[in-house]
Amino acid sequence: MSTINTRGRRLALPLVLGIALSLAPTATATTAAAPAPASSKSATTPECAVTWGSKLEFRKPYSRRHVTDVRAGRHACFDRLVIDLDAAGDEKPGYGVRYVRRVRADGSGRVVPVRGGARLQIWVNASTLDEDQKYVYRPDDRRELVDADGFDTFRQVAFAGDFEGSTMIALGVRARLPMRVFRLSDGAGGYRLVIDVAHRW
Repeated sequence: MSTINTRGRRLALPLVLGIALSLAPTATATTAAAPAPASSKSATTPECAVTWGSKLEFRKPYSRRHVTDVRAGRHACFDRLVIDLDAAGDEKPGYGVRYVRRVRADGSGRVVPVRGGARLQIWVNASTLDEDQKYVYRPDDRRELVDADGFDTFRQVAFAGDFEGSTMIALGVRARLPMRVFRLSDGAGGYRLVIDVAHRW
């Protein structure tokens, strides 16, 4: 009986070692295939590489449209200003957007001060007044068209005047950063003028 028990003990050790060794590669493979932790930088950091510049953006077709609203939004890589235009006329609205040392109101030439390290002068070929000289868009506070608190790039959006059928807006930003400008149809005959300013170069 003791001989059988001794042999059993001798056989048990190689058997245990064999089972352990056969399981070892499986455990290693499972560990290697484990997903990266959720806090990984690549999983949380947005790709914000932009190819925009900071020079004048300009289009100048005639337009009989009217400005109906000005609003702003925050995005992962840029801040966005949107100027809503109505469906009057069939033309795409003209515009001009450029960095300036000072924004000056059309007509009067007065300086429109805005907060920030740089200033964008935005001109859109659309009026805030209709043909009867009644306001289509009349902001409650001409110096604060939108609430820019908490924005990465925007510091202030101010009304800079309506002159001879065109509207001017002063946009104060953190620094002279890349920007892009484009027009979008709203699907109902109207347009949106979109100005994006990146958070960084």
